[in-house]
Amino acid sequence: MKLLIYSHFFAPSVGGVETIVLSLAGGLAELRDSIGAPQFEITLVTQTPAGNYEDGVHPFRVIRKPGLIPLWQLIRKSDVVHVAGPALAPLLMSLVAGRPAIIEHHGFQTICPNGQLVIEPMSIPCPGHFMAGRHAECLRCNSGPGWLASWKLWVLTFARRFLCARVTANITPTQWLGGLLHLPRVAVIPHGLEFAEAATRQVRISGIAAIAFLGRIVTTKGARILLQAAMILREQKRSFELLIIGDGPERAALEQFARDSQLGPQVRFAGRLSGEQLETALAQSSVVVVPSLGGEVFGLVVAENMARAMPIVASDLGAFTEVLGDTGLVFRTGDAADLAAAISRLLDDPPLGSALGQRARQRALDFCSKSRMIEAHTHVYREGCSAAKD
Repeated sequence: MKLLIYSHFFAPSVGGVETIVLSLAGGLAELRDSIGAPQFEITLVTQTPAGNYEDGVHPFRVIRKPGLIPLWQLIRKSDVVHVAGPALAPLLMSLVAGRPAIIEHHGFQTICPNGQLVIEPMSIPCPGHFMAGRHAECLRCNSGPGWLASWKLWVLTFARRFLCARVTANITPTQWLGGLLHLPRVAVIPHGLEFAEAATRQVRISGIAAIAFLGRIVTTKGARILLQAAMILREQKRSFELLIIGDGPERAALEQFARDSQLGPQVRFAGRLSGEQLETALAQSSVVVVPSLGGEVFGLVVAENMARAMPIVASDLGAFTEVLGDTGLVFRTGDAADLAAAISRLLDDPPLGSALGQRARQRALDFCSKSRMIEAHTHVYREGCSAAKD
């Protein structure tokens, strides 16, 4: 089967979409039939420039920044087109060419003009204004860059919904997201992860609890809420260290906020860590906090740290609660006091944290199986091909 995967973002760009697309394409490329031949001939198309990245390391072809005519030709030669997010050009071309189009939703672009389901500029969760028909609220929400830009985002949301209602399948990583989208032919396929041996957390000689945040430092990831919770913990005379792992446009402002709040000695901004450095930092942590305000359809950071057997405190966004199940603690999104209380509960009860971590790892093994993700996608592709031939 000739499979075209279109992902606007891909390596060397770093993010959740890039991670899942790479895992999916690599897993599909490994599949063999009964005589050892590849089951899929995969072409991955992206708008991300390569830079110094070497595409030849992958077992599939990568084509970067093709024009509309080359893209049309690639789609015409494909049996199935998988689009990571409702990108208009490949979707429209697939439908015109009569090719089965599969959309995997990595955001809220079909139900929210800014794709985050967050009200700007306050960065608070949106109750669903677009789907409720409160379009004036949507236009006002996105008017920061100008009213013309806001109108464009609003119109494009209708266009995306129109196309997504006509594709072969809409894949979502959580049932919660599938329920929000209100689109036909939804298939729920949780993201799959590569699992390593569970790390053994190191006991810190100082006895000071280490609280870790891991993610891009942007407003929607909620790091400021965590700093506010840290202020509450400090007022309660608790001993702790807060480790902020990651980088992003809000880092300088958060570092200043920490200094102004006199949290400086207790907060360390480690920047982006990976590999052994990341594993060492997390192995020494007592709890991982994921305080996102919105924009989450699955929560890779949640799932990845479940796989590490880490105790997790996460905001009560629908995607997080579905992925976590009963293996972590949740707090009211955006509520620093509730977050501080949840962290305190874990710090006061280390056996609870250990038990939650072990349950979390088992749930990750079951819920986030890469082989199950690959198998489920294969089933959707083959069903799409069969339907197209009928």
